[in-house]
Amino acid sequence: MTSPSRRAAGRCRTGDRRRRRGVCVAVVAAAALLVSCGGGGSGGPAADHGSTGTPTTTEGPTGTPSAGDSGATAKSPQARARSVPVGLRIPAIGVDTPVMRLGLAPDGSVRVPPITADDRAGWYEHSPTPGQTGPSVILGHVTVGKYGDGVFRHLDRLRRGERIEARLENGTTAEFAVTDVRTVAKADFPAEDVYGNVDRPELRLITCGGPLDEDGYRDNVIVFAVATSATNSAGER
Repeated sequence: MTSPSRRAAGRCRTGDRRRRRGVCVAVVAAAALLVSCGGGGSGGPAADHGSTGTPTTTEGPTGTPSAGDSGATAKSPQARARSVPVGLRIPAIGVDTPVMRLGLAPDGSVRVPPITADDRAGWYEHSPTPGQTGPSVILGHVTVGKYGDGVFRHLDRLRRGERIEARLENGTTAEFAVTDVRTVAKADFPAEDVYGNVDRPELRLITCGGPLDEDGYRDNVIVFAVATSATNSAGER
């Protein structure tokens, strides 16, 4: 993934707190990559504490194994051509959401999905597209303020082997299997595991989680997954 900024950012950027009240955003510092999450029904202020870490580029294979992968996973399919994700389906937790593109804000942070009743996930456009070699990164809210649950509210319920489907702009679907689900303190965000180079197509889904206090959610929930197959629009392999 291309590093969008070299400027460290030690805390969340949530904009005007009066307008974004109750919304927590986790930060990956060196690239100012924001992981969005709504601040559950507490009605408290947006969080001031973010995750830190340094994303690395993902241009070309390095032989690095996937985080949480024991090596027992079947060989992944060949990497695919770039095609932007437009939808995400996770049957085990009832997710079927459109996916928007997330670019960079003027301050170097990644724009996050809007806080609306019609919540959706967002793909960080400086990461590989699903099915390309490297870790494709998709972010989502855990809660969306007054609107209640976010699209990734139950992300932490996923288990190893469960299926994730990314619908792509070219009409195909890239399929992944979960290899690991972690809940980590934001201060201990595993940036190398999330953004480090890998030699096959992988997926990262990220939101907030853990205890909720007056500063927001304390943790991040991170799902690691590896590509298993690709289908066309008719569902044929």
